[in-house]
Parts: sequence; structure tokens; C-alpha cells
Amino acid sequence: MKKWIPTTMATVLMASALVACSAKTEDKPSSNAAASPGAASAKPAEKTKFSISLRTLAFGHVEKSPDINQDKWVKKLEELTNSDLNIVLVPHKEYEQKMIQMFATNDIPDVVQGSGGVNGKEMAGSVKAGVFQPLDELLKKFGPNLLKKVPKDAWDNVTYNGKIYAIPEYLSNPSRRAIFVRKDLLDKAGLGAPKTVDEYMAVLRKFKEMGVENPYMGRENFKYADSFFGAYDVYPYLSMFEKSGDQILPKFFDTENMTKALQTYKTMFDEGLINKEFATINATVFKNTILAGKAGMWSMNANEMLQWETQLKATVPTGDIEIIASPTGPDGKGGHYLYGPAPRAYFINKNVKNAEGIIKFYDWMMSDEAEKFFTFGIPGDTYTEANGKIDYKAPVDPAAVDEERYRQSFLWLVQDTTYNKGTLSLTEDGKKLMNVYDTTLKNEGRDGINFEPRLESLMKNPDISPLSDQAPPVILSHMVKMVYGKEPISDWPKVLEEWKSKGGNEVIKEATEKFNSKDSGTTVSMPRK
Repeated sequence: MKKWIPTTMATVLMASALVACSAKTEDKPSSNAAASPGAASAKPAEKTKFSISLRTLAFGHVEKSPDINQDKWVKKLEELTNSDLNIVLVPHKEYEQKMIQMFATNDIPDVVQGSGGVNGKEMAGSVKAGVFQPLDELLKKFGPNLLKKVPKDAWDNVTYNGKIYAIPEYLSNPSRRAIFVRKDLLDKAGLGAPKTVDEYMAVLRKFKEMGVENPYMGRENFKYADSFFGAYDVYPYLSMFEKSGDQILPKFFDTENMTKALQTYKTMFDEGLINKEFATINATVFKNTILAGKAGMWSMNANEMLQWETQLKATVPTGDIEIIASPTGPDGKGGHYLYGPAPRAYFINKNVKNAEGIIKFYDWMMSDEAEKFFTFGIPGDTYTEANGKIDYKAPVDPAAVDEERYRQSFLWLVQDTTYNKGTLSLTEDGKKLMNVYDTTLKNEGRDGINFEPRLESLMKNPDISPLSDQAPPVILSHMVKMVYGKEPISDWPKVLEEWKSKGGNEVIKEATEKFNSKDSGTTVSMPRK
């Protein structure tokens, strides 16, 4: 049984959801010309119908919708683009599992949203297997705005064997995660913004003394709760390899610093500075706890700050959130892992007959009309315009904030997702947030050697394979046990031996050989910071 979320948000068979997908696939392509740069695409004579799978991304407005295809913003998008969408939602917390299931059963929509480029684990080797069509010629004919505005490194991320296989969303600044702190609590504590790990611990202890329930808000798998691994430069993630002697090793092989990072979390656990149940706290509980005013510090994408602060104030009117520099470690540096150039991408099924119309739909996303729609909404409803000047008031009601975020981030499928300059430019708080990106975040972040396509030795062994922001299962289980005190941290070398025995030796061998040989079929990316 398939557990994708269809438009009724109930669990139904995947096959029934994809019946509509296959029906829509038979639509003939439209014949309109593509838009000129900066203008909306000319609308086709007949609607471009296609099905598309989209990850829910834990967006409240999406996951609470009784029927996303009847949502007013989807309907308006269809009107503006003369399209007919059949959105099939993929549950955020089961995304990878459901995507692999989709490919295994061959129940594939017309357009598939991926999150790891052509080689993402969730794509299950589908690009290499020929499931999707190359887009180079279609983009030249019908995607001028896309080719003009999307940067080269994003296109490179969705290129396989010299051919473009997807339309990428992109990031101009790869450092997007940040430390959020309750500035009102920090001020009440009489402390300044911490910098080093020791200073961070002092702040967390003060928060605990003040009665803050979760001084540092934890989350399962250390996801969005990994800031101190960054301080010690031992993120156990996919792109985190480094040269050590004559070998290329994962950064978690740095036993000295990994031990220090794990000890930091264990100290936090032992002293009640992080929730005792953090290993089972999911994304929804994580967010709801923070917005209920029960957390002092956490990690999140910086572009969420203003929305989260608005929603927090509904519960804690005096609540004030500020982004501060991430904790620094022994080398004086810190920061979260750097995102790839294309956070999401859209692959077109090789069987669709109206790929031309689909390309035009995405090309419209780069137009001035699209930017105004996604940024401000519907004239007369969410904003007014007089003499070329837009009057837009950012929502303050939590549900309305969720809806705005959904329109600006979830539905705007192709854009520079670093931040929404249109709305941020309207307020002093928005301008301040843009400055955070251009100063604080620009100067921090951790990266490592990365291989594209993903190493074969990792792809064939999920137990030892890290994700973009999660440790390999065999490593993660020991990390949690060590923080919980069920295993001694001093046993970390034994964990590394276990990883190597389960296929890690092959990973090290392949990584080292490809690094040294500069294999023409593999792109070896060096650390950006």
C-alpha cells in the first residue's frame, strides 16, 4: 500500500493517485512562444495539464489542507499559467522512503521533485536508468528566462553525462542555516551573544537557571540540532570528506574533535540543557515547542526567522528572536553545513507528451509577473498597487503567516531561495535579516570534499551512507547512545571500525582513488569554506 498524501490528505493507494497522473500525460503539447526575459510567458491555447509530486516540507498550510489542488493559491497559479496541476504530496518525514517506493513500483508522475540533484538517494538511480528526459533542447526553445537567470553551478547539479535532466531551484548563498536565540531571554539573563562553545554552554546554563524548559532545542537524528558538530568541524554528512595523510576520509574520522562534540552534547543532556527525549522529537513537535515559547536557542533556516518570530509573538508577545553567529571551535571557526547549489529540482518523465508546455510553466516562474504573485499575492486581496507602488502588509496571524510562507516558498518552485528580497525590503526587520545573510552567514559555514555522482560504494550500502544532513544509520545510532550514556564516548574508534567493516573501507578506497585520478566521469568539489 502506498502512503503518499493525495489531495484528500488521507492515506490511499498510490495507484489511484497515479491514475490521474497517467491520464494527464496524454495531453498534447501547446504551441505558444516562450516568454521574453522579465515578462510573463504567453499563455498556451489549451491548458498544460500535468501531475507533479511535491514534498510537503512540513509546511503547516500544506499538511493541514483538505485538498491542496483546490487551494486558492494553486487555482490562481493555474489561472496565471493556463495550467491544470494535479499535485501529489509526498510526506516530509517519509520522503526518501516514499520516493524509492514510487520508483520501485513505476508509479511516476509527469514531474518529480527531487532534493539531491541527479544523484540524490531519493532518486533511486532513476536518472541513470533513463526514467526522465534530457531537457537541453527544450530549454533552448522554451526556457530563455531559466537559462538566463539560473546559475551554472545549479545546472551542473542536475546534469548527467553532459545533459540537463531537471530544472533547479537555486541558492546564491549556500550558508542558510543559523543559530536562533530568544533575544528577550538573553537580555533578561544579562548576557551578550556567545561565540565559543564554552560561552554557549554558559548561556544555556543560565537559561536553565531561569526556568527555560529547553535551553537548546533538540530534534531527532540531530537534524537542525547539530550546531556543535559544526564548531568541531565533524559533520558526518554526505559532502564532508577531507584529506588525511594519503587518504580521503569522512570528517567523522577525526576522533579527537568528534569526541569533543559528542561530549558537548552529553554534557547538555546530563545537565538538562537539551530535552531528554530529543532523539524522538520530530519536525512538528520541534517547531510547536519553539513557537509555544519553551525554547531558548535552536538552529533553523535563516529565512524562517521573521515568520517564526511573528508566530511566537502570538503566544509570547514579548518574544524576540535574533540570529547570532554559530559557536566556534578550536580552529576559531564554525557554522552549519553548506547547502548544495540546487536544494530542489524538477525532473520531467520521459513519457510525457507536453514537455514543451511544462518548460514554459517553469520559465514563467522567472518572470516579473511570477515574482509579484508569489511575493505579494493577489491584487485587491493581499495587496494594493497605486502609481507603481505596492502596499503590502505582512501577515501577523500565525495561520496567515503559514499561508504566506507556503505561497512564497512552497509554490514558487524555481527561484533564488536564499531569501525573498521583495518582502524583506519593505521593512526594517527585513533589511536587517538580509544584512545577516550578507555578513554573519556569509562568513561562516562548514564544507568538505564532495563527489558527483555519489560514490558507488555508498549508494550500494544504505547503512553506512550519510544523507545531506544526517549521519549514516550505523554511525547515528552510536552517536545517540553515547549522548544518552548507553555507550562510552571513548569507544568512537570502535564505531569507525564497524563502519569500515560494513563497507566503509570500500568508500575510503573509492574516494581516495577518484580524488587522485580526477576521474573524468566524477566531479570532485573542494571545500568552499
